Amino acid sequence: MQEIYLDNNATTRVDPAVLDEMMPFLTTLYGNPSSMHSFGGQVGRHMRLARERAAQCLGCTPEEIVFTACGTESDNTAINAALMAAPEKRHIVTTKVEHPAVLSYCKHLESRGFEVEFLSVDKEGHLDLDELRVSLRDDTAVVSVMYANNETGVIFPIPEIADICRERGVLLHTDAVQAVGKIPLDMKTLPVDFLALSGHKLHAPKGVGALYVRRGAPFRPFLIGGHQERGRRAGTENTASVVALGKAMELAAQGVGDENTRVRALRDRLENGLLSAIPESRVNGARDERLPNTSNISFKYVEGEAILLMLDQFGICASSGSACTSGSLEPSHVLRAMGVPFTFAHGSIRFSLSRFTTEAEIDTVLRELPPIIERLRVLSPFKAEGPEPLDAKPPCTC
Repeated sequence: MQEIYLDNNATTRVDPAVLDEMMPFLTTLYGNPSSMHSFGGQVGRHMRLARERAAQCLGCTPEEIVFTACGTESDNTAINAALMAAPEKRHIVTTKVEHPAVLSYCKHLESRGFEVEFLSVDKEGHLDLDELRVSLRDDTAVVSVMYANNETGVIFPIPEIADICRERGVLLHTDAVQAVGKIPLDMKTLPVDFLALSGHKLHAPKGVGALYVRRGAPFRPFLIGGHQERGRRAGTENTASVVALGKAMELAAQGVGDENTRVRALRDRLENGLLSAIPESRVNGARDERLPNTSNISFKYVEGEAILLMLDQFGICASSGSACTSGSLEPSHVLRAMGVPFTFAHGSIRFSLSRFTTEAEIDTVLRELPPIIERLRVLSPFKAEGPEPLDAKPPCTC
């Protein structure tokens, strides 16, 4: 059975061109890039090329790129750097819909005595910029707002947020893990202080990421040790993966046009086809200001886990916006923050496409998913019992 992979916001396949570029550094070019001898020096030259490629993708200088192990490390490093740069400032502003890499770290900081303000979103997943303005204080150390939401694909107005932060002299960090390679980014015109990205979201391997640090932004390293990354991130570099990330970012920059035309058209065809074929279905999040590859659709009266299990029988890979925890089905924190009714929220499915997605794969989903939903609704206790209150919590049947 041919796998149909529509879970690219979770991770992506490694591009064959990326794999080809990294393989020598797993076999023959195994020298340490920090070594003085020429065998290590040649590896160091490839590291510099990777840094140049990453910088070109983001529209910044190579010196503003710090290679890390993942997006989580990049996020944590940025927030930590802002706090260490101004230890007298103990206030942080973020949103209720951030990735756990930011949310969990901010909650950890709360336990250490920092004050964290979590901004709300509306039913479309948009922030209220006036709420952001009011939230900023003299002791605000950093604002952390993701560039695009990983579940809904909703894009936040980072340029406007950056202007607000700059007016108040507050550092801004953005988790751009889902945005890099899908929409154009130019750090020369975007006054962001820190930007995080992850390789495995853009067809590089897992275990490598990067952090953009604006020239002049106050920075303190998260990992202390050797002189690697110009003293900003200690530890021998994961050379093969760094080389792979550089190549992946080069390809991503070249493919942004395809993401916003062909991939977007496939996404819209999938989304519109499902909405027209399946009654009582809805898209979660703004339809326009959204990543071109992402569609989060809710199907009333069914559970996301059951949908995924039945899709898996056809080799279709997607993800659910709900999780079964402690015996009760809870929708994602993102959908809860958006106020999606529970009877829709717990039946949410995220489809995330890539440049490798084909029309034939979309056709298969459009053919197989409507009868799956129909069968599940026949078995649904919701459907049999009639409408439920918006805050009703169904029994867990997973």
